[in-house]
Amino acid sequence: MCLAVPGKVLDIEERDGTRMATVDFGGVVKEVCLEYLPDLRVGEYAIVHVGFALQRLDEESARQTLELFAELGMLQEEFGDAWEMAAAEAGRDVVREAGQ
Repeated sequence: MCLAVPGKVLDIEERDGTRMATVDFGGVVKEVCLEYLPDLRVGEYAIVHVGFALQRLDEESARQTLELFAELGMLQEEFGDAWEMAAAEAGRDVVREAGQ
């Protein structure tokens, strides 16, 4: 599943002519393109989908949504390690097997 997740902008910089931000999604930090929201500022929240900030969001709505996603386990599903999750679904312990 691919969610649109609210996140807080921590840092903004330009890379190769593209405005990019470091965004915190409730403890998970990712790089996000700001081309659709060129006036977004550090400290503001946005809804992000597939690496693009799409819409500005107020802090309270962002926090409520992140809490709900966390309760439902959706943040782990969206941002978790794909290899680790696949191994867990297959009934394997990645850490144990890596040591063998």
